Amino acid sequence: MNWDALLEPLSRLCIGVPRRAEPLRRHTTLRVGGPAALFYKTRDLEEFARISIWAHQHAVPVFIMGHGSNILVSDCGVPALVLYNACQRMAIGEETYAETGVSFRDLFLKTAQAGLSGLEFAVGIPGTLGGALVSNAGAYRSNIADLLVELDLVSEGVRLRTTPNWMEFSYRDSRLRRPNAPPTSLLAVRMRLKPDRRLEILRRARGFQLQRILKQPPESSAGSFFKNVYDRTLADRLPNLPAPMREVGVVPAGYLIEACGLKGYAIGGACVSRKHANFLINRGWATAHDFDRLARHIERVVYETYGVQLEREVLRVGDWEEGADVP
Repeated sequence: MNWDALLEPLSRLCIGVPRRAEPLRRHTTLRVGGPAALFYKTRDLEEFARISIWAHQHAVPVFIMGHGSNILVSDCGVPALVLYNACQRMAIGEETYAETGVSFRDLFLKTAQAGLSGLEFAVGIPGTLGGALVSNAGAYRSNIADLLVELDLVSEGVRLRTTPNWMEFSYRDSRLRRPNAPPTSLLAVRMRLKPDRRLEILRRARGFQLQRILKQPPESSAGSFFKNVYDRTLADRLPNLPAPMREVGVVPAGYLIEACGLKGYAIGGACVSRKHANFLINRGWATAHDFDRLARHIERVVYETYGVQLEREVLRVGDWEEGADVP
């Protein structure tokens, strides 16, 4: 694709100026990633929709990013128009409206201040609402999917308002994470929240936040790297698994990784955190290839030890073919 030739028609749709070859390591929490073929930061929802429709109709590949958590961007970069979603308008109420570029934590704080409950689990989850939707983010037995009423999106060049069923949500998953997903830009949502006492909402959120602070490493990471394992048979045969997890048949990925003796294991600049084994951290000089090799090593060791194939929560993004050209 001739990316230079696309700059002029794209620029006519933009309020600001799109860029060529923007290094994505500047925009990811892992601090790795090669250049975007084209890069543009949009703050206006109608502009976001307009660019998305144009790109879909002209078969221009698009990747939407927010704060860059939960993704592993290839060292070769992303051969696509990368739209950085900074659309952040909110209208808070029992039926709350939010654009998908809003920080997930900021959305919780605004709703909590208004005495609305439902997003307490979001207090320690990095990234934007859009990223939370794609991966059906959640914690403490709550998920963003459970709160949704309506989605505003562009899919395959058509803007529509639709129900949450369109996303086909499941545990840490949606149709937009799956192979051959339709080109889609999530623009905004409406969600239903419940009134509650503000101090009680903040008390619950502080409890969740404290647990995260105690468990999670401060170094650069993408968040939880692997999904937890739902396997009652496996849970029953693990002697030190906490009883509440055994009862519901959930085995944390971090438990399996730690049990395999992989805390502190490193490949290049990528390392398994010594604080929480489901966090892979950047020691300061890691490449995306380091993280991918480390993840594959973890997957192999856990499978050989427990017969379980870990599934990644962090998405690989960009061109991972050997010898791929930089866009």
